[in-house]
Order: sequence, then structure tokens, then C-alpha cells
Amino acid sequence: MAEAPPAGRRIRKAVFPVAGLGTRFLPATKTVPKEMLPIIDRPLIQYAVDEAIEAGCDTLVFVTNRYKHAVADYFDKAYELEQKLERAGKTEQLELVRHVLPEGVRAVFVTQAEALGLGHAVLCARPVIGDEPFAVLLPDDLIWNRGPGALKQMADAAQASGASVIATQDVPRAQTGSYGIVATDDFRGRQGRITAMVEKPDPASAPSTLAVVGRYVLSPRIFDLLEATAPGAGGEIQLTDAISALLREQPVLAYRFQGTRFDCGTHIGLVEATIRYALDHEVLSDAARQMMQSALGEMGVVDQE
Repeated sequence: MAEAPPAGRRIRKAVFPVAGLGTRFLPATKTVPKEMLPIIDRPLIQYAVDEAIEAGCDTLVFVTNRYKHAVADYFDKAYELEQKLERAGKTEQLELVRHVLPEGVRAVFVTQAEALGLGHAVLCARPVIGDEPFAVLLPDDLIWNRGPGALKQMADAAQASGASVIATQDVPRAQTGSYGIVATDDFRGRQGRITAMVEKPDPASAPSTLAVVGRYVLSPRIFDLLEATAPGAGGEIQLTDAISALLREQPVLAYRFQGTRFDCGTHIGLVEATIRYALDHEVLSDAARQMMQSALGEMGVVDQE
């Protein structure tokens, strides 16, 4: 039986699976990857990257496909743009462009040759991750919190326990068929040890209402288990299948994070996130609130305040 990573080992590397085609947002995603869709003035991928950096990650591994170059271009230097901004004296904008990634943080790009599922995408990152615990972040899941980000909360829990940690949130029982659902043992405070994972269970048979969302802190043992995982429906290798195997060898915690998750893989989730970030924006908040109240008034919606 394999041993869990020792307590005190901090994650330093994060994997971002960004090879998907984003067909739900066509025609916008014909040329713009869904990870580059903006919330106010930053693309979705930037929010996920900032969350990983806050958690202590200094190596960011982007698993992409051969056709998507926009994410790599975004994190690369833009010499011509920087020169134009510098000549125009636009110092503030120049600093924003130059510091998409802070000093000491590197971006590594790995190609997923075939769309063989999330598990396969994570497995593609193995040569960069090596034999250490690491994070996986799905940029579609944007998590808003005024305090520490979701991944930092999870990284702290993983460091304290030496266990893998999976982000979870409570969902209405009627919606369990849309998520991976976990069963837990001895759930205390914000975490409990996972005893089983069930993919999209019927509400009547769901072991709980704790749904898995797009943040993971994983033991490197997951790579061997992914190698041994048989493809499922559509020939895809599922990360949840490998995590289910990991449960039998090492402790894996469900973590109920502080924050609000927006499913930006859906139209309404992207709208909700934009509204929330606009209302929380230090410059735009007042104008955004007035605009929304005006729009609701024009539609005949009575202000309840």
C-alpha cells in the first residue's frame, strides 16, 4: 500500500487543463478559447492562475491542444504592445501587461494530442510535476471569496494532514445527477475523509449532497493510477475513477471551501460571475449597481430594498 505524502509538504505546481473546445460558447469560441472569455477586464484563466499563485504555486502547467495558442500568447511577452504603451507613457497599463505572471513564476505548456478526458489531461502533465503533490484547477469554475482563495484553503488543509484534498460544495439533492458526489466519514468543520465517489447519481441514491467541483490537491500516486485506469464512455480516462482507486490506498479529504462558485462553463454562470465581480469592483461597483437597478426598473421589477 502506497503512503500518503508527508504532512508539511507544500504544493508548488498547478495543472490547468485547457484543451477543451468550448463548443457551448460558439461562435465566440471559434477563435477565442473559453478560458480567455473575460470577467470584467481579465480572462477566466487569469483568475485561476492568481488563485494558484496565492496558494504558493510557482510552476503552472497548461495542458492544451495543438490548435489553441491564445492562452500561451497571453502569458508570453508582448514586445510590440509593451513598446507602444511605453512610448505613450501609459505606465499603469504597461505594468498590467508585464505582470500577468509575477517574477519567479513560470508557465509550462504541454500538448494533449487527443481529447481523451480530464484524467488523460492531468496525466499529460506528469513529466513536469514529477513525484510531488500538486494542484489541478478547472478555470471554468470561478470561485469568488473576499478572504483566502479556495486553493489556498485546500493547500493549507493538505499540508496539515498530508492527504489529498478535493473541493466540494453542497448542492440541492435534485441536482446530484449533474455532479460527482462524495460519501464522507467523520466530517468535521470544513472537511471529512472521503469513503466513496459516485459519478452523477440519481437523487434517490446519492450518498450525500456534497458535489465535487474544479479544485484538487493530489498525491503524485494519482499518475500511476491514471495509467492503470481503463477508458470509460467515449474512450475518455476519468480523473474521478483514479481518485476512487486512490481512496483505497491513501486518505482523501472532501473540503467545503469558503467562497461562491460560478460555473462559467455555462452562459448563466458567466453572467452571474460578471455581475458579482462588477458589484465588488472598487471602481465599477456604484455604477454597476445603478445600471442594474435601472435595467430592472425598466423591466418592471420592483426594488425590494
